[in-house]
Amino acid sequence: MTPISLGIFASANQSAAATSYESIATVSVGSGGAANVEFTSIPATFTHLQIRGIAKDDNTGSLDNLQMQYNGDTDANYKSHFLYGNGSVVGAGVGGGDSTMLGARVTGGNASYANIFGVFVIDILDYANTNKYKVHRSLSGHDENGLGEVFFESGLWRNTNAITSIKLYAQDFNWKQYSQFALYGIKGVA
Repeated sequence: MTPISLGIFASANQSAAATSYESIATVSVGSGGAANVEFTSIPATFTHLQIRGIAKDDNTGSLDNLQMQYNGDTDANYKSHFLYGNGSVVGAGVGGGDSTMLGARVTGGNASYANIFGVFVIDILDYANTNKYKVHRSLSGHDENGLGEVFFESGLWRNTNAITSIKLYAQDFNWKQYSQFALYGIKGVA
């Protein structure tokens, strides 16, 4: 998978060296698709985590949401906020008290999106810190020859446990073949 530029996530006085990112696991969805993708046995040896991906699902609509769960927690412990724009329309929203949280925006299986995958970068901050709730931030989007959408999202898991597993759902659908997900550990500041 081609590296995604991370410069937009670094503050003015910080920089992320290429050597500060270590690959933990990569998943490529094969023929027949997949109901979800899960990263398990995540070591607590990093400062932050990052998930990079390209994905689409078999929803017959044009766009869909990547949903996340940590450590198999299916209780209503998640909250999400998001902003989006497509060049002519902007919007915002919030979700709370849910059993999953928004992670990113991906494309669906609509015929006009047949070969278009959504791309995303999700940063999970202080994932192993047992003194605070866990938060993430993400940037995602897709292009349709000048049209498309950009989606900025943040999420909260109301739990102080270290994150040891992450499950990624395609809302109520399945991931399509060629979707790819890569989990990285960040050794320094993100």
